[in-house]
Amino acid sequence: QVQLVESGGGLVQAGGSLRLSCAASGGTFSRKAMGWFRQAPGKERDIVAAISWSGGSTYYTDSVKGRFTISRDNAENTVYLQMNSLKPEDTAVYYCAARGRSYGAISALRSRYEYDDWGQGTQVTVSS
Repeated sequence: QVQLVESGGGLVQAGGSLRLSCAASGGTFSRKAMGWFRQAPGKERDIVAAISWSGGSTYYTDSVKGRFTISRDNAENTVYLQMNSLKPEDTAVYYCAARGRSYGAISALRSRYEYDDWGQGTQVTVSS
C-alpha cells in the first residue's frame, strides 16, 4: 500500500495554468501505474489522465487532450499534472491514484475501479 498526498490546487482564472503534484510514500512507487481523476459536485469520479510505471505510456480523456500533461519522477516518488488553458468546466476535486497490479493497455486504467490507493484530493476552481 502506498500513501498519496496531492498539492497544487487553487483558484485560477479561465485560461490560466496550475500544476498538481502527488507525492507517494510507503510503497514501491516506481512499479506503480498512476492516474489523475476529478470529481465535480454531484458527478462521478472520472479519469483525467494515466501514466505507466515507466512514464512511457500515457492516457488522456478527450476533454483535456492538448491542454493537460501527466508526468512522473520516480526518483522523487511524485506524479504531476500540468494543466494549461483551464476552463470553468475543469473545476473539481482532483485525486491521484496508484495501481500496483499488472495491466494490459494503458487505456484499461481509465476506470477508478482499477486503482488500489487514493489521495485525499485537492480542489481546483476555475473562474470565468
